Amino acid sequence: MKLNQLFFLSPLFLTSLFAAEPVATVTNTPGLVAFWDFAKREPDGAKRFTAHVPAGATTDYPLDAANYIKDYWGAGREATYADFPLLGRGPFGNAIRIFKETDADFRPFFFVPRSRLHDTPLDIKGAGKSVTVVVWAIRESGNHALAGIWHEGTDLKEKTTMSIAKVERGQRQYALFAGLNKQGSACGHVSENGASSFLNKYALHKCNSFEQSPEVPADSPAEVLDKSWQCFAMTFDHEKDELTGWLNGVSGDRWLDNPKNDKLISSAYNAYMQGHYAKLPGKQDGEDEAFPKDQYYNPPEGEPLSVKVLRESADERVELHEHRFTKIEVTLRGGKEVSRNLVALRLNPWWYPQDLYSPKDAQSGGPFTIGRVIHSSRGVGFTGWIGGVAVFDRALSAEELDKLAEIRSAP
Repeated sequence: MKLNQLFFLSPLFLTSLFAAEPVATVTNTPGLVAFWDFAKREPDGAKRFTAHVPAGATTDYPLDAANYIKDYWGAGREATYADFPLLGRGPFGNAIRIFKETDADFRPFFFVPRSRLHDTPLDIKGAGKSVTVVVWAIRESGNHALAGIWHEGTDLKEKTTMSIAKVERGQRQYALFAGLNKQGSACGHVSENGASSFLNKYALHKCNSFEQSPEVPADSPAEVLDKSWQCFAMTFDHEKDELTGWLNGVSGDRWLDNPKNDKLISSAYNAYMQGHYAKLPGKQDGEDEAFPKDQYYNPPEGEPLSVKVLRESADERVELHEHRFTKIEVTLRGGKEVSRNLVALRLNPWWYPQDLYSPKDAQSGGPFTIGRVIHSSRGVGFTGWIGGVAVFDRALSAEELDKLAEIRSAP
């Protein structure tokens, strides 16, 4: 097609034309399971958004709209496609808006029901499975869910659950969040049991990219929005046992100092110390012999990457040992370790040695959701624009994620 011919084409056609190459970049990336660009729709009927899927796939995962407050609390109104304004532009030619809802009984999201995804390629779970989730978004506010299979459960004892009509246990597998404890970062979240970690009420296996996305008003002028797209991604590599967050193709190192004093990660600190105590003969001060062994958290610690002497006296020396996932303060007397303390824990990448939760049947598994997840606190969560969601059944490389991150300008 000649350039002078483009002048006579409609804006919508031009948008679709220029978006074709970015779509191909995603669909040609090996391991793709599903990719929603919010332009592809069912040809007939409700014309729901559908995913680009590999040749021969038995479903293209059409998205339904729902208000989970109505479904679980019996309050509020039904959600429809009309509750998700369309931008008409974006990395792939269109985008959906997730509003900062003011009605406490209205939390709409898009979803694929469990009955339509169970045991399909999107249902990534079990032994030896890896996963990558990529979301192109403009974050207006919030730090919660972008996309994934992450039904947090409605069984937590909170004020918001006092009036709940439908109580369900957590059904978490994998999901990408807009930061959580590090707002605006790319936060990957995985679970081995669908429920909680380290005796905390929440699931705590999560990572945080070093970089953090800015807040951009969703009603900004088109020229501002076009320059504000961020590429959030998470990878879980089962061969490396690493969960990593990536923002715009960059992971970055992130550590949490003094995890013992962190509101949530203190549970991981305790899981580390309990696992350490269990290896020592006899009962140790602070040891909880009832702590479940499958909840110990002890990343590999072979030869330290570095050793720094913190202080030393005639009969005692205290060293800081840095390992891939931990920093340990070790006290030695006569050259023998007499105590240790976890003083820093690596948040990116996060060590995760388990498999992804594998629900026994469709009734015990969660849906795939976009924009929000089902959870007890009923918070507003992420708000802004989402221009694309892609899921792969392997851990993409840094080079592949960098290539996907280049798709950030609206045509």
